[in-house]
Amino acid sequence: MDDEIRQIREKRVQELKERMKHTVKAEVTHVDEIHFQEFIKTHTFVVLDFWAEWCAPCRRVGIVLEELSKEFSGKVTFGKCNTEDNRLLAMQFNITAIPSIMLFSHGQLVDRIIGAYPKEALREKIVRKFNIK
Repeated sequence: MDDEIRQIREKRVQELKERMKHTVKAEVTHVDEIHFQEFIKTHTFVVLDFWAEWCAPCRRVGIVLEELSKEFSGKVTFGKCNTEDNRLLAMQFNITAIPSIMLFSHGQLVDRIIGAYPKEALREKIVRKFNIK
């Protein structure tokens, strides 16, 4: 009986390990002024969220972007930039309202989304701007 329980337990552990291998992690990178240029130039398609800790809509958008980062894993790179800590970058892009989401293709700004849009609207914009299937 003990052998049978041990085998069942080992089988369950193996199944869990296999399932964990296929779990996609959300990858939203924190971007600052120092690493900004490298970030947008080393990734073909970038969605960069300008936000602040005190902004409730920013927190909602942050959750949506984490979900989308899983969905677009390997195709689009997601980042977030705290405007309070990176004021020069916020000024460079004339950020006057947050959340502000910037879409970069091959290092160039191709679109900006201002405000807390629903997940489907953000997904559609990303697919359209980056021509992703």
